Amino acid sequence: MSRIVFSSPSTLPQLYSTSRRIVKMSVTQTMNSGVSFRSMAVKPPSHPTYDMKGVIKLALAEDAGDRGDVTCLATIPLDMEVEAHFLAKEDGIVAGISLAEMIFHEVDPSLKVEWSQKDGDHVQKGLQFGKVSGQAHNIVVAERVVLNFMQRMSGIATLTKTMADAAHPACILETRKTAPGLRLVDKWAVLIGGGRNHRMGLFDMVMIKDNHISIAGGIINAIKSVDQYLEQQNLQMEVEVETRTLEEVDEVLRYTSQTKSSLTRIMLDNMVVPLPNGDVDVSMLKDAVEMINGRFETEASGNVTLETVHKIGQTGVSYISSGALTHSVKALDISLKIDTELALKVGRRTKRA
Repeated sequence: MSRIVFSSPSTLPQLYSTSRRIVKMSVTQTMNSGVSFRSMAVKPPSHPTYDMKGVIKLALAEDAGDRGDVTCLATIPLDMEVEAHFLAKEDGIVAGISLAEMIFHEVDPSLKVEWSQKDGDHVQKGLQFGKVSGQAHNIVVAERVVLNFMQRMSGIATLTKTMADAAHPACILETRKTAPGLRLVDKWAVLIGGGRNHRMGLFDMVMIKDNHISIAGGIINAIKSVDQYLEQQNLQMEVEVETRTLEEVDEVLRYTSQTKSSLTRIMLDNMVVPLPNGDVDVSMLKDAVEMINGRFETEASGNVTLETVHKIGQTGVSYISSGALTHSVKALDISLKIDTELALKVGRRTKRA
């Protein structure tokens, strides 16, 4: 049976180079290239076990394999220095700038990275919004990993911004439907786009869903069990319960009016009903919000799209959660080019810049 060995990128043969010879490859200047955003505009969410540096190392290692970049080794003198520019090839919200700096630093701490924009800023098609200068070999080694993260994060941030604006006054949330291994990265992009984070994982919030309710023998049994568990473990955390009917909402309200409970939020699942004409009926959701009447936070879930989110947000619900923010993301087209003049010429020909 074959065996996969994960090595630290720094141990791979000739993956990064150290000697240098300065060669100017581009005279095109980045807009406001003197502006450098070193501090994080939006800090990543916290997680007790997530290893961001480990994720970066793994991404670099899977690209390098056991030989490093054979094309770079064959074509680029190890001592050559260049300047490469980040180019937006479509409009959107840029995200992943802080993460890009971490990746470049992991590959070569001597690389100089400068930005004219920061995480969360809007970029327009054709805008040069950053540059990296230093050893050509190491810039090209880092290029694809940097762009993979930035394009995905920018796609998430762009969709989140659009959804968050439309959802107002409700807050838009993502879910746990993130790419495996990229939970914190995906949720960071949501924050950059102006959304809010739902629970990070299974550990930081109690979320009583349909399967828990079925196994527990009913919604009240499930809530009782959670209350007992938190008291026994001396834990304080948010508790959410999923409801699917107005009868379940009423059952929860009657129980919590008579008994002290740790419940903090009620999810109103699939109470947005699609109509044949493409519109949605939110009357059931609105009725549920009125029944709860501010006693608990409320969260709408199901049938949340760009077309429906505004109408849902007008019902008085506190939060709207959408798995599509992370599980159906379209990456934002970004490139990193040394010969930017040729890149722009080709971009104009293909209508991408």
